[in-house]
Amino acid sequence: MKYTVILKLFLIMMFSSLSVFAQQYVLIGWNDLGMHCSNKNFSKIVVLPPYNNVRAQLIRKIPGQKPQVLTAGYTIAYSIPGNSYSVGKTNFWTYAQQLFNLAQPLAANIGLTGNGLTGVMKIDGNNFIATGIPITPYQDKDLVNENPYQLMHIVARLNNSSTILATTDFVIPVSNEMSCISSGCHSSETQILNEHERVNGFNRNGPVLCAKCHASNALGMAGNREAKSLSFRLHEKHKDLLALNSMATCYKCHPGAKTQCLRDVMRNGKTKQMICQDCHGNMKQVTESIEKGRRPWLDEPKCGTCHGSKFAENTGKLFRESKGHGGLYCSSCHGSPHAIYPTSQPNDNLQNIRLQGFAGTLKKCVVCHTTTPTGAGPHGILASANVTAQNDNESNTIETNNLLNTFELKQNYPNPFNPTTKIIYSIPVESFVTLKVYDLQGKEISTLVSSKEDAGSYEAIFDASNLPSGVYLYRLEAGSYKETKKLILMR
Repeated sequence: MKYTVILKLFLIMMFSSLSVFAQQYVLIGWNDLGMHCSNKNFSKIVVLPPYNNVRAQLIRKIPGQKPQVLTAGYTIAYSIPGNSYSVGKTNFWTYAQQLFNLAQPLAANIGLTGNGLTGVMKIDGNNFIATGIPITPYQDKDLVNENPYQLMHIVARLNNSSTILATTDFVIPVSNEMSCISSGCHSSETQILNEHERVNGFNRNGPVLCAKCHASNALGMAGNREAKSLSFRLHEKHKDLLALNSMATCYKCHPGAKTQCLRDVMRNGKTKQMICQDCHGNMKQVTESIEKGRRPWLDEPKCGTCHGSKFAENTGKLFRESKGHGGLYCSSCHGSPHAIYPTSQPNDNLQNIRLQGFAGTLKKCVVCHTTTPTGAGPHGILASANVTAQNDNESNTIETNNLLNTFELKQNYPNPFNPTTKIIYSIPVESFVTLKVYDLQGKEISTLVSSKEDAGSYEAIFDASNLPSGVYLYRLEAGSYKETKKLILMR
């Protein structure tokens, strides 16, 4: 009897293990905005604190069933590789208690919502969220140069389990490039403070949180009605000083000439390169729209205006709040506002390349489904039409000469990799061979092979220990044969 019970328990555990093994988990993460900006210096004028929000959805693939979006019973932990602290990279913690009327000082490296640079995301409906992450644009190894497009690493596990179900990496964007001084418009922050009217409680020496007088929906602060909102005042004050229809005008305040936060497919489209004003209007129009009742941050341009009802946001919701096919957020497939896939920043595209093999909208059905469905998918698009689009995108080959079809350059393995990967190639006749690695701007990174070789198959190892995460190109030239493919370094 005892052995029968043990055998039954063993079988239950075995089949349970097989069942879990048969299930595949897909983890997708994103930030809620294409860029979060923050002051670096908080001793004078303060517009925004370090405060970054991220979301994630965990999906389970089970053969013969529809994908399931999971929350209860699962834990998603986050971290930012290469960025482990913020105190000292900004003086926010020196002034936070005074600026935000906190009962006590903030703990080091902890933001206004109690989250740090590592932690566990909370369940929020059918997704996970972490708000107020106090990241700065400076990685630990470089406290001088901003890195606005760092990667966040998230890991999904069953509660109270060390077994990893899925991981992913996505951009957690942040920039300090929003200063009235560095943009060349004002000589000092003191000068700006001195231009304000003398009112009770106004400290001309700082620190001053703009939102205490000028309403900011970004911070949820009502301000003073007579002072009007910060968005109104800034656009109204500068509307006649700068070119109305220029990206450079927007980048005086919004990050920025170096950051270039508008970096998505609309900005870099093949047929049209849109600018901020195409969606938001110029500064005069922004000012007029607020005067007519538009609420900054809460009433923003709508996808459906240009793309039609099939591609519209949920009623009463912004794009970043809207959900679509299977309960997935629009951002889970398309990316964040101002960073709609594919973008000009390689790190933005890493997640979807890893999931489906190519950059752009997450459109490969089998990322979430075990087999390609036959019916209509997102936005009513038939799966068969989507497969055609996938086949067009799946090739990572940039340039291929097939005149000698027995030459072959294989996809590197592993891919993504960290920090080394193997590249295999074949040549049918004796040839002078070069195999080089480039960045996406065409700059040569490394020469792996440059010699005459006999016919045969060869392998080369690429070591990227000293390179940042991103997408790189490797190119084989042998005789008249030329082929280039992509490889992904993901730390």
